[in-house]
Amino acid sequence: MNVVIALTITGILNLFGSIFNYRKITPILSVIGLITALIFNTMYWNKNLPFFNHMMVMDNYACSLGAVCIVLGAVLIVFYNRFMGDEDHHLAEVLSIIVFALAGSIIMVSYTNLLMLFLGIEILSISFYILAGLKKKDLGSNEAAMKYFLMGSFSTGFLLFGIALIYGATASFDLAAITAFVKMNGAATNYLLICGVLMILVGLLFKVAAAPFHFWTPDVYQGAPTIITGFFATVGKIASFGAFYRLFQLCFAPISAEWSGTIMVVAILTMFIGNITALQQKNLKRMLAYSSIAHAGYMLLALLSPAYVGGNAILFYSLAYGISSMSAFISIHIIQIQTGSDEINGFTGLAKKNKMLSLITAISMLSLSGIPLTAGFIGKFYLFSSAIEGGYVLLVCLAVVNSFISIYYYFKPLIEAYFKDSHTDNLIELKRTESILLILLSIATIVLGVLPGIIHSV
Repeated sequence: MNVVIALTITGILNLFGSIFNYRKITPILSVIGLITALIFNTMYWNKNLPFFNHMMVMDNYACSLGAVCIVLGAVLIVFYNRFMGDEDHHLAEVLSIIVFALAGSIIMVSYTNLLMLFLGIEILSISFYILAGLKKKDLGSNEAAMKYFLMGSFSTGFLLFGIALIYGATASFDLAAITAFVKMNGAATNYLLICGVLMILVGLLFKVAAAPFHFWTPDVYQGAPTIITGFFATVGKIASFGAFYRLFQLCFAPISAEWSGTIMVVAILTMFIGNITALQQKNLKRMLAYSSIAHAGYMLLALLSPAYVGGNAILFYSLAYGISSMSAFISIHIIQIQTGSDEINGFTGLAKKNKMLSLITAISMLSLSGIPLTAGFIGKFYLFSSAIEGGYVLLVCLAVVNSFISIYYYFKPLIEAYFKDSHTDNLIELKRTESILLILLSIATIVLGVLPGIIHSV
């Protein structure tokens, strides 16, 4: 599979950057490798090619979500090199880990075998554990890495136990064989199968930070480097939901009556806990952490939707949420560098210090809150419409209420930026590279909100 091979070779080449003293060109090498992987990924469109003895398949669903992850990964690498490259003596190794994490994400969205699902999750998770603890001398970063590792290992145990139970019930790890078994036998008296499905459900709910398995998220997001937190919130969540949807909507759909009620309760809890707790946060990274929990609740609606609309909805929402969140975290990192604070009051008077950055922040926050003419609004519209088509009208009403709740805390930094005066008049400068990328992310947010039809169906 050329996409995974290209990413793996790029990561290995980066590993030798420090040894052979070409560390400074590893960012360029990484971007070239990601562009190559993206080209290979695009070439698989409409082909549905199986790989590794039918353990993976590059269908349109995998190509779409894989492209989103690769593009966001390239943006992250450029910004990480811009902000951290000069002071990080392990730049080559960090970029290798980021590229390997992207390889894991590709496996997670394209697997057709439960063993490949486990492999993809482990590649992504182990990379994230290391990235969370990059600031070795910072206690918060150490705590983030430890909590992420312990909770991630705990959830992996549930996932692996569930996979073992599914194998015990169906005698196969292959999704096609499991689907055929489920259609033929159902789950009415097969308690081994039901327990396996519920155990896998618990493991994946940990990975997407859904309530009540969300407790690790705020501390990890706050303790990890801000740029890396953006990677967790975007690529990590998108890949996890891609795996989640493929397994439950495409494989376990015939027995949806056994798990849809659980998903509905979890979605409601996740939306309310995420949004209500975010209202109380003064730290922007913690606020966006609880916000990402709420967004996980919205994305769970896709699992309850009919398959023919749920896939398109989760794809568009992943893209909209990914570019908006990446833009928001980059803006926070720039403010943190300039002011030394990642609190909401760090945005005070931003409109006078840098009009462009304040506008970019406004667009990302408006999109995350679901304001019309932004990608976030269309993404929520698709998700809510697909859930209504599945008959979950009351659940959608609760989701709309939560969207209105989120407007309050998303507008907090905007009020600080535009309606309050700062005690200092220090201007915030943006270099050309970061300005261009942030502008492109903002343009993409607006274009997707105005012209959503440019994204083709999965």
